[in-house]
Amino acid sequence: MEREYMEFDVVIVGAGPAGLSAACRLKQKAAEAGKEISVCVVEKGSEVGAHILSGAVFEPRALNELFPDWKELGAPLNTPVTRDDIYVLRSEATATKVPDLFVPKTMHNEGNYIISLGNLCRWLAQQAENLGVEIYPGFAAQEVLFDENNVVRGIITGDLGVDREGNPKEGLYTPGMELRGKYTLFAEGCRGHLGKQLIERFKLDSEADSQHYGIGLKEIWEIDPAKHQPGLVVHTAGWPLDIISRENTGGSFLYHLENNQVVVGLIVDLSYSNTFLSPFDEFQRLKHHPVLKQYLEGGKRISYGARALAKGGLNSLPKMVFNGGALIGCDLGTMNVAKIKGSHTAMKSGMLAADAVADSLLAGSEGGDALNTYVEAFKGSWLFDELFASRNFGPAMHKFGPIMGAGFNWLDQNIFGGKLPFTLHDTKPDYACLKHASDCKKIDYPKPDGKLSFDKLSSVFLSSTNHEEEQPCHLKLRDPSIPISVNLPLYDEPAQRYCPAGVYEVITQESGEKRFQINAQNCVHCKTCDIKDPSQNITWVTPEGAGGPTYPNM
Repeated sequence: MEREYMEFDVVIVGAGPAGLSAACRLKQKAAEAGKEISVCVVEKGSEVGAHILSGAVFEPRALNELFPDWKELGAPLNTPVTRDDIYVLRSEATATKVPDLFVPKTMHNEGNYIISLGNLCRWLAQQAENLGVEIYPGFAAQEVLFDENNVVRGIITGDLGVDREGNPKEGLYTPGMELRGKYTLFAEGCRGHLGKQLIERFKLDSEADSQHYGIGLKEIWEIDPAKHQPGLVVHTAGWPLDIISRENTGGSFLYHLENNQVVVGLIVDLSYSNTFLSPFDEFQRLKHHPVLKQYLEGGKRISYGARALAKGGLNSLPKMVFNGGALIGCDLGTMNVAKIKGSHTAMKSGMLAADAVADSLLAGSEGGDALNTYVEAFKGSWLFDELFASRNFGPAMHKFGPIMGAGFNWLDQNIFGGKLPFTLHDTKPDYACLKHASDCKKIDYPKPDGKLSFDKLSSVFLSSTNHEEEQPCHLKLRDPSIPISVNLPLYDEPAQRYCPAGVYEVITQESGEKRFQINAQNCVHCKTCDIKDPSQNITWVTPEGAGGPTYPNM
């Protein structure tokens, strides 16, 4: 098909912290040299920030480098951290507060801010546009453009106005455009649709450990002003997940923002083994624990969302470059799980890649080569040092469990500064950790009370999720028979539970036969199904641009 096209020096896929930082840096470097670099950012959300979800306690180190005058420019960092409270939840009613002496250094948040990452991205987008970056929200990058030499030359945006069977709708069809670039940076976030394809095509992960993931569920609440403590950071480990064993692990957070708001969430490691576990329902019952309930009771829930996060760290990083482009941010997997932070590392990776691209273009390159100077700069940066120091955190938690793993990490971080003379590895993929239903204990989740705990559909409503219904399903089954013929008898089809949005159901028909139903309209783009399906039968691809959640300030 002949498509319309636009040409740029650099095409960036994704308007998150990595992509926008890269765009700003490119323009800054061009301005310093007195030359022009054309930069385009394409974003699948309806607006910048619509698909952004993070805790988030933000470390401003990379922002200080990108915009040293960010305070004068009005960056939305309004709530400095005032205190860290860390608890081990021993049961549904008991908890032990961890003394500061026994908290790993990486968990201290002096100098950091509690923010809405979506709002920070909106601010970064304003700075980028002021510098001359072209940003196109509502357009999903559907395919990678390759030339005859297998060099990345940009992307193709998704077609609009296509029916469920993939046929053009009369009077509504608009074919996607080619956005051609001398270099293309992929900043789609965790488990990026195109990043995943590039990793497979170029075998970028051939020397890396398996990537590991968590699913993060988050709500925003308005609470009683008498209970509000701006700047308070609360983290927990243990109940309702495992305290001793390594079977079903994770942790929660509750952060006090400005305006009598708190954000509360649960991260469940997707290496969990009990097929009957439901991350959403674990989150709902968590809020009844006294440590969290003391703040939430009497409050009002105003927003909900969920997103997978890449937590394998340095050991799981794929090769970051290929001819014509690079992976940055969570598409690469730069989150520092020891800090539970990935925004500052994503920004720095984007800035490092931008430096390499700008240097190449300003030297007269026509692109298409591998950005090896990005790799070299990464290895010489504080970003590499930070990820190296935290390389054992995730494997230790998986190997030794929450208590012994935490003890190991305290020793590693506080005594040895992350410089132990060995590296732990965790090479088992998360999906392969799931046990058969016959080997698992069923979990009886309490019904939501409508005050602290809620059901999935009312939660999805708060995410403002919407998709054009008459479009091809963006959740692709490699073999449509597997959910009923394999996953149901072996695992009681876990998609019914691991999806935090009620997308997947097993329906019993009048004949007694079972049918697998996909409610793609509900999808909040968390990517958990693409990661956790034990048969690796589900592939998440981008739906029509502007589809999905519309988070106001997550």
